[in-house]
Amino acid sequence: MAPIKTQWTRLIRFVAVETSEVHIGQPVDSNLDVGLAAHQGKTIKAYEIFGSALDPSAQLTNNVLTVKHLLTPLSREQVGFVRCLGLNYSDHAAEANLPKPAFPVLFVKPTTSLIGPNATVTIPAAAQPPQEHLPDYEVEFTIVIGKPAKDVSEADALDYVLAYTGANDVSFRKHQMAVSQWCFSKGFDNTNPFGPCLVSASSIPDPQTVPLKCTLNNELVQDGTTADHIFNVRQTIAHLSQGTTLLPGSIILTGTPKGVGFVKKPPVYLKAGDRMHIWLGNGIGSLINDVKEERPHGTTLKARL
Repeated sequence: MAPIKTQWTRLIRFVAVETSEVHIGQPVDSNLDVGLAAHQGKTIKAYEIFGSALDPSAQLTNNVLTVKHLLTPLSREQVGFVRCLGLNYSDHAAEANLPKPAFPVLFVKPTTSLIGPNATVTIPAAAQPPQEHLPDYEVEFTIVIGKPAKDVSEADALDYVLAYTGANDVSFRKHQMAVSQWCFSKGFDNTNPFGPCLVSASSIPDPQTVPLKCTLNNELVQDGTTADHIFNVRQTIAHLSQGTTLLPGSIILTGTPKGVGFVKKPPVYLKAGDRMHIWLGNGIGSLINDVKEERPHGTTLKARL
């Protein structure tokens, strides 16, 4: 099986100033942190890409468009399925006083949880007092599958990767710790920032060398590297594809390094008005998301995807 090759090295999805329509493109500035630039209101130019982000033959053009709104790099419909690993960093297992798992700890979440750069993370009424209000941040390196993968060997696993990106697996600890299944506590609507861009798999030949950080209200709270994965990217894809087809567009969040709020003394939990800034190296960049609480009557403004 040959690795996936694309004409683009970094891909963003956005509404263009010129057309007010959704496009995909490659940032003109190859060094620009597009998530940070979007948050700062800076101009972002992109070479338009014709075709689908999931089609390796999509054509990179010289047509330049201006970003009006930066969106998730894939739509919810393109993602289709979100897999996540829990307790997949050695330092995180140590800080939580938990043994390293013998097998990858898998949970899933609905695509309705996904939001983009600069979108607001909404704490639902179910996670607010009197039920208790224990939301937490988690910066995560994320795999994007590029072709159907079933019963894949570790040796061939990276050949099925289209790209890598970032995510913030915002987690609600009271609900998480109350049961053994985490889908409910990590799957609330509009709580999982995703992006800001896709970086082609060929641009990150070794996914175990990626730094990742999280700051909360300008304080550094997580500072790790994918070198600390308990199950590396090859092992993760090989394990999750056993007897199961991983479809193109589906994403895998690969766990979070040490520094999460619930193990701190005293614990740190997210609240309305907080700002989370996660950053991943190797060209991925920043996701900056503010936190708000759902209105008492249960309605919120629609998140921008």
